[in-house]
Amino acid sequence: MFRDAARLVTLGAVLCGGLLGPLLRAEPLKKQTSVVNNSPVSPSVQVEDLHPFTRLAYIPADTDMRTIRFEKVNTVKVPTKITYTTDTNYCAELAFLRDPGGSMECPRRRAGSLTTAYEVTYSYRGQPLASDEYGIGYLVFQVYFRPDELVSTLRSVLASRKLSRAEKASYFKVTTSREHVQQVVIDEGQSTLCDKMLVDGVWSNASPNCQERIKYMVITTPSDYIAVRVDPVPAP
Repeated sequence: MFRDAARLVTLGAVLCGGLLGPLLRAEPLKKQTSVVNNSPVSPSVQVEDLHPFTRLAYIPADTDMRTIRFEKVNTVKVPTKITYTTDTNYCAELAFLRDPGGSMECPRRRAGSLTTAYEVTYSYRGQPLASDEYGIGYLVFQVYFRPDELVSTLRSVLASRKLSRAEKASYFKVTTSREHVQQVVIDEGQSTLCDKMLVDGVWSNASPNCQERIKYMVITTPSDYIAVRVDPVPAP
């Protein structure tokens, strides 16, 4: 009987040891994983130069160029650099939560190195948008100049606000051009295209004997946008 009891005690110790062993070892492993996941990671920082003083703006090619009109010129502050900061842990959290609004901040963007500029605004007639600032169908674009790019007389009168809109407009010259761009398109003369049909939500060849063969070519076409260049000129 004593041997049976001893065997039971020994068996119980073995079973308890087998069950408690993994439980006792699981806690330290859990703590280690938590530490790894929460370990600090230095955010990566990238600085990019901006080039706001290009004198160029692009508007849709179907715009009536006769509707381009000078609106105003203001002194503003514009950034010349933008800093992108990527926090790996923060971005991973947003990806895990699938937060579409928060993902726009990965990486975080911050404009910096502000400098003084003259902002020249023009309006033009185009397709109506919800963001129209000058009435239905009127859109705007801006170009920016360094202070030393404008003649001193203009800077003086702008500071005193003595000029009319027409007089201010006379200090700027507008030219337009339509650039050509290259596009890759299907070469229909060298291609074999099969008729398609929709079956159970999947497009397939209407004829099982049709072997589709597609060739591409590069063509040059007028751009969908007009380049508008604004240059300062001496007053007439």
